Amino acid sequence: MDLGIKGKWALVCGASKGLGLGCAQALVAEGVNVLMVARGHEALQQSAMNLEAAYAVSTGAEVLFCAQDITTEAGRAAVFAMRSQFDIVVTNAGGPPTGDFRDWDREAWIKAVDANMLTPIELIKATVDGMAARGFGRIVNITSSSVKSPIDILGLSNGARSGLTGFVAGVARSSLAAKGVTINNLLPGKFDTDRIATTVKAAAAKTGKSVDEVRAAQQAQIPMGRYGTPQEFGQVCAFLCSQQASYMTGQNVLLDGGAYPGTY
Repeated sequence: MDLGIKGKWALVCGASKGLGLGCAQALVAEGVNVLMVARGHEALQQSAMNLEAAYAVSTGAEVLFCAQDITTEAGRAAVFAMRSQFDIVVTNAGGPPTGDFRDWDREAWIKAVDANMLTPIELIKATVDGMAARGFGRIVNITSSSVKSPIDILGLSNGARSGLTGFVAGVARSSLAAKGVTINNLLPGKFDTDRIATTVKAAAAKTGKSVDEVRAAQQAQIPMGRYGTPQEFGQVCAFLCSQQASYMTGQNVLLDGGAYPGTY
């Protein structure tokens, strides 16, 4: 299927590895020009070079990278100095630390909210009016399945990302919707990334089980019997950015291998 987005420009955050890289890969494969952003220069540069080598010739897509902390004003300024307009924005922040809510002070909460709620809002604010003026825009926020089904050790994530979800529910249904701008959230369950390694390690420490035991138990609870892959996640992201998804906005799309047992 031709997604109809060849030649568009995308900003993908947290793009050096994991789900962000999966999204960047899927977009570049569709011929989308991508500016990849992450904090670590070496890993980001290598990922950008890999995507360029794999897809630039066949798709004509341009791959740029900017090693910045997107949660800071200076970081965002550096990104927009490289390119001021984007047709697609994929927001993505590393998950806050796991733990017991009794141990988190005000600073921990503010840091979580800044990275996982306020930064995506700043990126939305900086790009949606240009998208609306051009008649096309796609914003995809990578949040978490914990927004729909809270996880006890992920309290910082539960709270901050739920705040972003509430904001998106309103702004996606504003006048932007009639101007070709869609805003949706992707809620990943358990994917085989560095983040899952961190949460598995925390769960193992809490329960006294080994990491392998925790991984096996988690995968046994997923109807598909395994963790998802970043590539699978990226394909769904690319679809949400497509012309075919033009009538879909304000939605929370859960990707968890069937783990959530509800009907809606």
